[in-house]
Amino acid sequence: MNTKLILLMLVLALSFQSCKSKKRVAATKAKTKTERVVIESKKDPVVVKEVGTGTKITPPPKNASYAEVVVNYINNYSGIAKEEMLQYGIPASITLAQGILESGAGKGTLTKKANNHFGIKCHTSWTGERVYHDDDEKGECFRKYRDPRYSFRDHSLFLSQRTRYQGLFKLKKRDYKGWAKGLKKAGYATDPRYPAKLISIIERYDLTQYDDDILGGKAVITKLDESKISTYTVQKGETLYGISRRFNMTVETLKEYNGLNTNAISVGQVLYLHPAKGR
Repeated sequence: MNTKLILLMLVLALSFQSCKSKKRVAATKAKTKTERVVIESKKDPVVVKEVGTGTKITPPPKNASYAEVVVNYINNYSGIAKEEMLQYGIPASITLAQGILESGAGKGTLTKKANNHFGIKCHTSWTGERVYHDDDEKGECFRKYRDPRYSFRDHSLFLSQRTRYQGLFKLKKRDYKGWAKGLKKAGYATDPRYPAKLISIIERYDLTQYDDDILGGKAVITKLDESKISTYTVQKGETLYGISRRFNMTVETLKEYNGLNTNAISVGQVLYLHPAKGR
């Protein structure tokens, strides 16, 4: 009798341990299941990115045709081209056509690595950042900009401040053919078909509409009244570079306007923001 009782107790004990073990395994599996996390990511089909100091650029769609890439370029930069026309008198159609041609509608190597949309080389006066790129000769020096907007501004300054281009500014603003031919004659490009290429781009993409936006509106392009030169007073902690960025110009240009040989400035110093004669 005692032997049977002992055997019965052993069977019950083993059965209890087996159930407990199963429950523990089940609980562990359930816990693992509830801790699994699935993360899904979605990408926007159109991504707007900020370049440099803040010019917002919308890239063309994937697999876009060249015409679509050009239209996308125009949408990105036509506003800047009109601003430059308003301030410097260079037809927006010409600025856009040159940008499209020189930069490959924004897809050229020089544009991608230096934000240089107009193929402007360093020249002896350039003290800003630079990159080296094969052009007429191997490893030529080109200007580099932190933001595409500065490239457009430097293009305006490049044309308006050099005597060889002054004849262009005597032409009518709607005479895009005269401007295209004048650029080649003044030596902007060596390609004999340069004027024809600019004219073709302007007519194909109806770029004169951006000239009309300025000329047909209330905005009037006038010569700068040098008796009312804009100035800026240097504040504590400011640098020449920071001020040039604020007013969309290069450091070299700001130095030229103010007769500076170095980048040193002092608090309270008054800087000219436009060329002022007779100083």
